[in-house]
Amino acid sequence: MNFENKCKQLFIDIIGQNNAISLLKSTIKKAHFAPAYLFTGPNGVGRKLTALRFLEGLLTGGVIGEKERKLLEDANHPDLLWIEPTYLHQGRLITQSIAQKENISRRSAPQIRLEQVRGIKKFLGQKPIKGNLGMVVIEEVESMNEAASNALLKTLEEPQNGILILISARPERLLKTIHSRCQTIPFNRLTSDDIQIVLDKNQKAKHTNFSHLIEQNELLSLANGSPGELFKHLEIAQEIPEVLWPLIKELPKEPIAALTLAREITDALEIEQQIWIIDWLQQYFWRKEINPKQIKILEALRVRLLSFVQPRLAWEVSFLELIPEN
Repeated sequence: MNFENKCKQLFIDIIGQNNAISLLKSTIKKAHFAPAYLFTGPNGVGRKLTALRFLEGLLTGGVIGEKERKLLEDANHPDLLWIEPTYLHQGRLITQSIAQKENISRRSAPQIRLEQVRGIKKFLGQKPIKGNLGMVVIEEVESMNEAASNALLKTLEEPQNGILILISARPERLLKTIHSRCQTIPFNRLTSDDIQIVLDKNQKAKHTNFSHLIEQNELLSLANGSPGELFKHLEIAQEIPEVLWPLIKELPKEPIAALTLAREITDALEIEQQIWIIDWLQQYFWRKEINPKQIKILEALRVRLLSFVQPRLAWEVSFLELIPEN
């Protein structure tokens, strides 16, 4: 098997990012990489997975390495430093993923902090343990504060024994001098067809019953080209009681039905789920009949809920406004 076919297998699970993959395969083939890369693009389109496969390819020369892959995916590779935004909780730094997993109270936005960036220089200054490459990945790099940004810039300016991959959905927030010291690898939103491919390949999605979700089109629209966002929407959709779907699909035509449905929604759903239902309804009714009045009423409902108006009252008012005129 030639290099092209071997490397194709390495990135086989990356969908819809042909340009990015082409650039990275060329780098692996030449065995000459830039000191730093900036992976830009929306959340949930495969940037982190691509970073893992790229590093695997650099370690193996472009072929699939089962041991390397498992170590990288489990964040157990001794030559990998994976940095993500953190919260300051009870005097210690908690990563974003751990805070979400352990449901730790979060009152401020997470940040990439100065002490995390300072650790990069020390990490890359050490001799690699399993190979000849030190690897650093920074998620949501745009969340750095000013001190961390300046420290990262200094790190990028100095020679280093390794590679940095910066991942950002908002690269415009980064210092221009950081941009200039990175090779940018752009990632795109996926087409509906590509998202469907991801959906078909995902084992969790394969075992999901979509019958009560009416159609997948609304979920695809909500995902806006991001498979990661699609799976988030799928999880929320699965939380909606099945009995509510036919009631939500057909808006109430009489006041008593409007008041009843408002009560059922607010009794059954948390506020985040209610807001998600509004998003879904806007997509559904826009596809169904393109009625700007309905969309505006639903948008006003969202504003009321976010403004802490009593939820049941907000739904009642909106459903009454949505009753068709005779």
